[in-house]
Amino acid sequence: MKTQNIMIVGVGGQGSLLASKLLGRMLLQKGYDIKVSEVHGMSQRGGSVVTYVRFGDKVYSPVIDKGEADFIVSFELLEAARWTEFLKPGGKIVVNTQTISPMPVITGAAEYPQGLAEKMQDAGLDVDAFDALALAEQAGSSKAVNIVLMGHLSRYFDFAEAEWLDAIEKSVPAKFLELNKTAFMLGRNA
Repeated sequence: MKTQNIMIVGVGGQGSLLASKLLGRMLLQKGYDIKVSEVHGMSQRGGSVVTYVRFGDKVYSPVIDKGEADFIVSFELLEAARWTEFLKPGGKIVVNTQTISPMPVITGAAEYPQGLAEKMQDAGLDVDAFDALALAEQAGSSKAVNIVLMGHLSRYFDFAEAEWLDAIEKSVPAKFLELNKTAFMLGRNA
């Protein structure tokens, strides 16, 4: 199998590292060679966080270069727009429509750009934008956006639902298991 490249982008504190761990675990269970690399600036709440997940028959490097990402999974609109140059032609952006103001917006030095999903689509990008935050809250916690996004991403792969749910069972504490399974299914069916 040709190597597939997935970038998970977001803001510190949103759970992108758990999302990449879940994805990596599921792919490893399927027998793929996996490389996961966490690349970030200030990952404390508010800083940009990027994780690369690469899988295939044989993967030699964990890094995804510009124009190589099959998928960009974004926890927030501005983060999706920030990383579009990494998307390959024919790639897809799966994005939560939530907005989180970066420090320049919070301090009043800049304004949050409006219409980002539409601007990305107008630029010819394949954008699947949906309100993952509302679905996470429906599942029982706003912190489950990461699992909602993984559920939505799962629609683009031929892996059984049970395999994804098994990876969730092995990735989250038992007390949060049902909430995360619900969040995953809401994302998958969105």
